[in-house]
Amino acid sequence: MSRFNSDKVMPRYFAIAVVFTFIGFAVVGKAMYIMTAKKDYWTQVASRLKRDSVSVKPTRGNILSCDGQLMAGSIPEYKVYMDFQAGITDSTSTHQRDSIWAEKIDTICYELNQIFPSRSAAEFKSHLLEGKRKVMKNGTVGARHWAIWPRRVDYNTFCEIRKLPIFKEPIYKGGFHWEEYNARRRPFGSLAQRTVGDMFGAKDSAKYGLELSYDSILRGTNGLMHRRKVLSKYLDIPVLSPIDGADIVTTIDVGMQDLAERALVDELKLINGEMGVAILMEVKTGDVKAIVNMQKAADGEYYEMVNNAISHRCEPGSVFKTASFLVALDDGVIDTTMTINTGCGVMEMHGRAMKDHNWRRGGYGTISVPRALEVSSNIGVSWIIDKYYGSNPTKYVQGLYRVGIHEDLKLPLVGYHPPYIRMPDTKTTDRAKYWSKTTLPWMSIGYETQIAPINTVAFYNAIANNGKMMQPRFVKQLVKDGQVIKEFEPVVLKEQIAKPKAIKTMQTILEHVVSQGLGRKAGSKSFKVAGKTGTAQIADQYGSYHSGTTRYWLSFAGFFPADDPRYTCIVCIKKSGLPASGGGMSGVVFHHIAEGVMAQNLKLSVADARDSTSVFKPTVKLGNNAAAEYVLTDLNIKEKPQLQQEKTSGHTIPNLTGMGARDAVYALEKRGVRAIIKGRGKVKSQSLYAGTEVKQGMKCELYLE
Repeated sequence: MSRFNSDKVMPRYFAIAVVFTFIGFAVVGKAMYIMTAKKDYWTQVASRLKRDSVSVKPTRGNILSCDGQLMAGSIPEYKVYMDFQAGITDSTSTHQRDSIWAEKIDTICYELNQIFPSRSAAEFKSHLLEGKRKVMKNGTVGARHWAIWPRRVDYNTFCEIRKLPIFKEPIYKGGFHWEEYNARRRPFGSLAQRTVGDMFGAKDSAKYGLELSYDSILRGTNGLMHRRKVLSKYLDIPVLSPIDGADIVTTIDVGMQDLAERALVDELKLINGEMGVAILMEVKTGDVKAIVNMQKAADGEYYEMVNNAISHRCEPGSVFKTASFLVALDDGVIDTTMTINTGCGVMEMHGRAMKDHNWRRGGYGTISVPRALEVSSNIGVSWIIDKYYGSNPTKYVQGLYRVGIHEDLKLPLVGYHPPYIRMPDTKTTDRAKYWSKTTLPWMSIGYETQIAPINTVAFYNAIANNGKMMQPRFVKQLVKDGQVIKEFEPVVLKEQIAKPKAIKTMQTILEHVVSQGLGRKAGSKSFKVAGKTGTAQIADQYGSYHSGTTRYWLSFAGFFPADDPRYTCIVCIKKSGLPASGGGMSGVVFHHIAEGVMAQNLKLSVADARDSTSVFKPTVKLGNNAAAEYVLTDLNIKEKPQLQQEKTSGHTIPNLTGMGARDAVYALEKRGVRAIIKGRGKVKSQSLYAGTEVKQGMKCELYLE
């Protein structure tokens, strides 16, 4: 092997290194030259580049009521812009375009002022000229994406703008262009707003409610559009068509929702309530027909701000006593013949005084188990539960879990909080979880627990449904192009929350609460109502019930008609200070909702409304015989009465007594006499006597009663 000769090799390596060094300096130098001296040129080249494909947004699906009425739908909205460099290819074109703008700008600004009256024509002119004279970074004059109006406009306004001079030209020539958005509109305004949901308009993303929960279904799938430049024009070539979102059919009934909302707001205004919730559910299916969430705003009005019906967990108060007694009935430790000595209305429970609401009036004395629930006796309920479960509170809490008051409903709405009913734990140091001897008695009457209204109404619905607990259903179907693509069947959460005998007994007791107990104001003279009142004090942030003004959580939960339950309803109201009554306030709202719902469900024939003594053939008075003939024909009255003809001539005032206002006016104006109406009803007298000769400009006063 020949010896390595470094004298020959090293100069070669050195020469190669020098060459690569010079090449590196050349590359860096060229890059610096492009970044500085050639910056404007390459910036202009970049500005001419267009994306070869763009995303195409689909139309968002609609949200419909149970009977197909539109509750939320998408309509197009536009942001409009002007490209002041469109169509300019040389200096001659620039001059021509400037001449066109100078000639048309006053007309354009005048028309824009007619479309947008809040901005004057002079302001529009100043704004457009500012965009036309703007110097871009590449040295060209004229903005390429100048907003004509700062906000989105609807389709009709957009069409009006497109008709203006220059704006009506093709995009590449006139420069007018736009961005299209899918705007969300609710024809019924704020009705069920927190449940239906809303959108972030600028981001085209869902905020809350069904809009958020079913966003992927409503949104659809984006399409793809290929853009190709042909003869200085860009053609849009569809590559992949967008797939529009599906519609969702909710269980909400617009009429019932409106009824429940008006009833709740009226009561909140009357008692100066802070917040109110109302939920109406169909017994057999669990369909939520109405869900109202009203909260008092700074302006004193009530709006849907938070979906408290599903998210506001609180101590439910006396409506919880039904669950306590149902556990005891189901376990067989009590029956309806048992009596309880409530004394004078005050009883010591493990060192703490338990009081009935009428303790100042001497209490209820000895009462039966059903009567304890009818009058909502705290002592009656807590004494029973403490007596039979005090030595084993775990069995009681397990019973609450069994009867469904603790059930996680797995609602499709974001923000739902399952109930919190804690198991006994005497070893924990956490004050909120610590189980003392007084925990069980107070838990039995609705304290020491956290339950949202939706869980309470689902529990009462199970009692109305003979023990079968249904999941509250908000969406029934998914619909695409008029075809049902998915059906959401009713979901049974528990086949039987308690023994049939216990359920039947509780149904009877709840009916008596309304017919002969504290829930009378929730009842109806037309049908039977069953339910339970609730009035609970609300603890402050430190867990105290006695600091400052006392606040109350008032509720009434029940179902109707009690003998054949069709609907379950809960009404909850939060207010400060006395008076405070679950039966007298929430129960009143329940009454109005129940009465209104049952009235809407009446299916009567017109024939049923006819009095047997009424005259089938109507009397037709003098007047417009053509109108009378039309009405009689439309009513399908074959034996038409003889239509009387006017006996007075066309040159004298007729006798108008007994006529309706419309016929009387017709008879006068037919003769050229001006009629002046005073009062309502039929003509009792007239200022111009019958037979008076008609003269030009005459006026006749008609007195109606």
